[in-house]
Amino acid sequence: MNKNIDIYDYVNVMLKALKNGVLLTTKSDDKVNSMAISWGQIGIEWNKPIFTTYVRIGRFTYELLSKNPEFTVNFPLKNTNIAQYIAFCGTKSGRDVNKHTEIGLDLVGSPNITVPGLKQLPLTLECKVIYRQLQDKTNIPSKLKKDFYPEDKSSEFYGSNCDYHEMFYGEIVGAYIAE
Repeated sequence: MNKNIDIYDYVNVMLKALKNGVLLTTKSDDKVNSMAISWGQIGIEWNKPIFTTYVRIGRFTYELLSKNPEFTVNFPLKNTNIAQYIAFCGTKSGRDVNKHTEIGLDLVGSPNITVPGLKQLPLTLECKVIYRQLQDKTNIPSKLKKDFYPEDKSSEFYGSNCDYHEMFYGEIVGAYIAE
């Protein structure tokens, strides 16, 4: 059972969690994937509540979002230790492994979209993509390019996925706490 919530009552909780990493979950056909994120915002645009996130175009999550423009953002409550989930989902590709089975993340049905939430990160935003835009690499300052998009694509931190991000504006169409 899910308990519907008002997102504005939980904005501080979500922003504090985001800086340490949360999970973004996508689904297309029978594939469900969760990716660690720490880049995102919650706000209002076009008179709608929006969660904005950034996904590198080479990621499996990007592929799934392109097929089904819906996602959930999954936050812990209280001081739940989610470091193991963030580390695993941030270093493994859903192309190669079923992350949920491997690390024991339980999927929870979402009432408003086809993408599930996660029991272990129960505070869930249900989002439908209403706008997306690829970063304009010519407008990114050189220091940021050097730090986040290094020319050496074999760097240990970035591996071979050194591509730019696409910004996804997700209209928040529901929010709940998985119980």
